[in-house]
Amino acid sequence: MHQKNFTFHSATPKAEEQDGFIDLDRLMAVVIRRVRTIMLGVAVFVALALAYLLFATPNYTSATQILLDENMTKYAEDQPPPASSQQADMDIASAVEILKSNEMALRVVDTAGLVDNDAFANPPQSPVALIKSGVKLIASVFKPAKPPLSPAEAREAKRQQVAAILQDALKVERVTRSSVVSVSFVSTDPQLAAKITSAYADSYLTDQLNANFDATERASVWLQERLNDLRQRAQMASLEVEKYKADNGLTSTGGELMSEQQISDLNKQLIIAQADTASASARYNQYKSIIDQGPDNAVKNATISSSQSGNSGLQDLKTRYLAVQKREQDVTQNFGADHPQAVALKAERQDITRQIYEELQQLTASYKNEFDVAQSRATSLRGSIEGMVGKNSEANKSLVQLNELNQKATALKTLYESYLGRFEAAAQQRSFPIAKARVISAAGVPTAPSSPKKTLVMALSVILGLMAGGAFAAFQEFRDRFFRVEADVRAVLGLKFLGYLPLLGQQGFPKKKNSRKRKIGPVPAMATAAVEEGENGVAFERIMRVSVEAPRSIFAETLRNAKLASDIMLQGRSDRVIGVVSALPGEGKSTTAANFAALLASSGKRTLLIDADLRNPGLSRTLRTPPQVGLIEAALGEVPWASAVKVDPRTKLAILPVVIRDHLLHTSELLSSQGMMNLMENARKMFDYIVVDLAPLGPVIDAKAFAPQVDAFLFVAEWGATPTSLVKDILEQEPQINSRILGVILNKTDMSELSRYSDFGGTERYRQKYVSYYTEDHPKTEVEA
Repeated sequence: MHQKNFTFHSATPKAEEQDGFIDLDRLMAVVIRRVRTIMLGVAVFVALALAYLLFATPNYTSATQILLDENMTKYAEDQPPPASSQQADMDIASAVEILKSNEMALRVVDTAGLVDNDAFANPPQSPVALIKSGVKLIASVFKPAKPPLSPAEAREAKRQQVAAILQDALKVERVTRSSVVSVSFVSTDPQLAAKITSAYADSYLTDQLNANFDATERASVWLQERLNDLRQRAQMASLEVEKYKADNGLTSTGGELMSEQQISDLNKQLIIAQADTASASARYNQYKSIIDQGPDNAVKNATISSSQSGNSGLQDLKTRYLAVQKREQDVTQNFGADHPQAVALKAERQDITRQIYEELQQLTASYKNEFDVAQSRATSLRGSIEGMVGKNSEANKSLVQLNELNQKATALKTLYESYLGRFEAAAQQRSFPIAKARVISAAGVPTAPSSPKKTLVMALSVILGLMAGGAFAAFQEFRDRFFRVEADVRAVLGLKFLGYLPLLGQQGFPKKKNSRKRKIGPVPAMATAAVEEGENGVAFERIMRVSVEAPRSIFAETLRNAKLASDIMLQGRSDRVIGVVSALPGEGKSTTAANFAALLASSGKRTLLIDADLRNPGLSRTLRTPPQVGLIEAALGEVPWASAVKVDPRTKLAILPVVIRDHLLHTSELLSSQGMMNLMENARKMFDYIVVDLAPLGPVIDAKAFAPQVDAFLFVAEWGATPTSLVKDILEQEPQINSRILGVILNKTDMSELSRYSDFGGTERYRQKYVSYYTEDHPKTEVEA
């Protein structure tokens, strides 16, 4: 598997082009692999919603609509000019605030008798309200005691409390941009909700009537006082005017002085005379200009008005002239200008022209006489007016003071009449009980609860569940910085990826056709041990021989890839020492080392498996019979190293185990000692492959001390558990190990989840297409070493 190339180090991954848009494929992959988390969030919120709907108290809403209609009083009072849109908005806003006011709430409390309604004054409290009441009760213990209230004070306090509750549950708003105000009330009792809403509508209409009546009453009283004062002042001003006239001899007729009337008459006559003069002058000048043009032009340009008297003869001559002129033109066109008839018509036309010219001269002389008469009359009238003005100058001086007194008396009279009209209108309005509002939608008894809204609550719970689950899934995805796919290894470490080792016990391969499904749980250690065991024989757990017992599994194929990588890297060498390391304990390096060595041994290669994890020899613990001597004794020279080696009878794999010593403190010095070097030198002469299970790189330095004796390393990381940054930091600090790593193996891989972490086009997404090349005949046991 993953045998694309077998170079020692994979090339540094190329920087992929980053798109500025959202990677939908990657986002979809995240959603798919975190779908259980998201669905869990949805399930939790849906469960909370169901619990809320189960225990929540249903509330009922009753609503009414009030139309603010100015036209309702059009038959009872004079209508003011139409109000502007801003004024209309202010009136509606004022009506809304009146309905929300404490005064209106108190009126409804009294009208509906809510003070004595215990169900309204003490409704069932929610858990939050109970907690608040408890806190207030505890806080009241530490407050100083107040003097007891009288019955009247206690009732008024309860009345104010009920009004506050009423205001909290009331909702008043304007309906879009109309003049309609919606009033709604929420209560646990539908009958009570309808009753209170109706009481609000009635109270508002009554308040409007009372406000109009009170305002009109106050205006009437004030206007009556002002009328009495204005009447007295107007009478006094009129008396002063008459007294001044008598004292200064200013007689008048029809409200004007005699001299003023004469001047007025003369002015009228002068205006008429001036108009007659202008008219006569215009006629005279018109006819004079016509005569000045000569007989022929005068006849052609003369304009004769039929409205002027004495012009009938002139009009007849003009008509004869036009007729003769037309006949002359026709004869001339037909017979020529020398024709006798044309000559006679021309003579006749000239005679008529002479007669017309004489008539015009007579009219001009007549209009000249009319102009002279009119001009003389206008001059005479102008002289008479100048004389009268001189005589009236003395009287005008007295008129200044008289006019002032008249203005004062007139103003007071006008003001008095205006206030008298307002007083009569106010008196009339008191008798019209008409409010400028009406109910257009009566409050009904609700048949279904308005809250909680089950559909909305469930939909909101699903949305919130998706959001919470998505947020938690995003948090998990952000924290998921472990090795998941091949691309992670290449991108983070820049090393070759050798393959996946499935989590044993997880079903990762399809079963064969016509095979029956077997349920195989964890197998006890004694039951999975091999039966054969000779003098130097050893019994391995079956988990350490999966590559041998399941040679066509993906587990064995990954190890074959590691063998092929070692063959290419270490080509030409007859003996090869391969160290198996990991960053942290528990990542399965011992299992990997044992299976890799078993695979090599089963292929006919002389293979030695050394457990060099001296502090935690997990490989040695998998032996059925605990060893008596091992690597430590052989390195110290206490026993020959060959006598400490155990051989697996089935695979012929030689194993050098470890016997833990409590007093052994410096394990790294032992691994780098001369005795260990001699042991490895002798082992190279006898074996083709030496697989060494080394301690993790993170906690101890044993692997670094043993590194000079190793030709190449296999790095084992646990799938979805080993942090990428930790491995990168460790390998960057150990270049002598990093430069000799054959590749990385991801162990304990959940093959059923693997494809969810792969990007679009990744090899992991197509695992099901070549899974038929593998068989599932390995035991189902969990990896523990």
